[in-house]
Amino acid sequence: MPGTSTPPRRAELMPERPSIVLSGGGLRIEDVLRVMRERPPVAAEPAVLRRLQQARRVVEQHLGSGAPVYGLTTALGANVGKAIAPSELQAYQSRAIQARSVGIGEAASDELVRGVLFTRLAGLSTGGSGISPEVFDALLALLNAGICPLIPRVGSIGVADLPAMSHAMLVLMGQGRARVGGKEVDGAQALADAGLAPVALGPKDGLALISSNAWSVSCAIHAFDQAGQALANLSRAATLTMEGFRANLSPLDARVQAARPTPGQAAAAAHIRALLDGSGLWEKGAARRVQDPLSIRCVAQIHGAVLWARQGLREHIECELNGSGDSPLVVQEPDELLSSSNFHIPGLALSLEALGVSLAQAASAAVQRCLRLYSPGASGLPMQLTQHGPEHSGFATVQKTLTALWSEVRHLANPACLDFFPVSEGAEDHALMAPGVAAKTARLAERVTMIAAIEMLSAAQAVDLAQVSPRGAGTRDTYARIRATAPVLDGDRPLGPDMDAIIGMLRERPFDPPEEAAP
Repeated sequence: MPGTSTPPRRAELMPERPSIVLSGGGLRIEDVLRVMRERPPVAAEPAVLRRLQQARRVVEQHLGSGAPVYGLTTALGANVGKAIAPSELQAYQSRAIQARSVGIGEAASDELVRGVLFTRLAGLSTGGSGISPEVFDALLALLNAGICPLIPRVGSIGVADLPAMSHAMLVLMGQGRARVGGKEVDGAQALADAGLAPVALGPKDGLALISSNAWSVSCAIHAFDQAGQALANLSRAATLTMEGFRANLSPLDARVQAARPTPGQAAAAAHIRALLDGSGLWEKGAARRVQDPLSIRCVAQIHGAVLWARQGLREHIECELNGSGDSPLVVQEPDELLSSSNFHIPGLALSLEALGVSLAQAASAAVQRCLRLYSPGASGLPMQLTQHGPEHSGFATVQKTLTALWSEVRHLANPACLDFFPVSEGAEDHALMAPGVAAKTARLAERVTMIAAIEMLSAAQAVDLAQVSPRGAGTRDTYARIRATAPVLDGDRPLGPDMDAIIGMLRERPFDPPEEAAP
């Protein structure tokens, strides 16, 4: 039972050569990242329309039966089970969105918002929501028009992201605020400028739009991507340290890795070997000592755990992208509306927590590698990586920056998915805080990249003082990038700007992360 507004025709929503086509399945994280960053046109397969029409008929059949159905003929939240007057059914869907627009604080980036809209469209395309096809079309048109609703970052507790999703869908109704081309405008104006009309919602349409974890998923994808970059940077930093430290590479031997095939470890070792391919460290007698400190010797094991955690997060994210968390859920043969709890995502939240802890472990090893480089007893190099003696500080005070970063990483690695209390008269007595977990994991990954940048700068200095020439396929490139960004440290100078410059270089020209391996 769609509303009375005139939505755009489906043909107008189908770009001539769409880059991404929704089919109700088969999506990967990389598809969402493309939508976030590149804004490719998005379309839906004709099969999606048929699926939506069939599901909508199920909703209308139940509406006509008079049977109580949550969110369709009865109220939401603490008012569960209380009937909605037939004359209020349509208006209730709009009010449900308005009443749940309680988010506050800084607005999310346009990238995250595009991820939210695309992720919700992906979920709707499975047919489990029973949304009106016209409302689906209107949401698709909103995304393709480049309209980014303002979504405050604070408000969702990860039990379906009702506050965040409500702010996103206000604009669809011609309300709220949006950004278009970097400029903030009223939602109604954004629609008018794009030649779109506000949508009028039919029964269940409002619930279908907002009962989704699309905000959590979009934030999780950002964290996933940041973690991949952090791990790539850590791998580059660790291998350059190996060059300057003149490390023993025998622990990376494929036969050693095969002796205990822990998930992720062999893939991490293969990536490190590739970065060191051609290095003089592979030659007999190149290693300075028989056994190196664990932070150098065990990089494959430590980074392998990050790969394992990241792959686990991928599986949970892609399950969300290609499934339906709607409640009630539309099923067919026989046609039913079933109460569902698939909106609850403990696996996603716990996977994010695991990724954060594993990255923190890897960051700890990176900090220790830096400290070993600064210590002549461990590295055989001059104290604090300066050849000018005690009259110069060299890298001594960089340890303070490392300590500050490590303290923040350690704090962010603490679990946040347990910090909740019951709401809605006890009906919602368990929560996962998934958006907050995703946000802290992304922030942790950013701090880990800063630690990796410091290790790269330190390792490049160690290479220069050791008078070795990195010949590894990756280490040669890493060293060249560092020295193109920051010169060797001779006399003391402010190193903060050098570290910031390397961090900027890593953001502008990211390294490829290691290949994932299934847990």
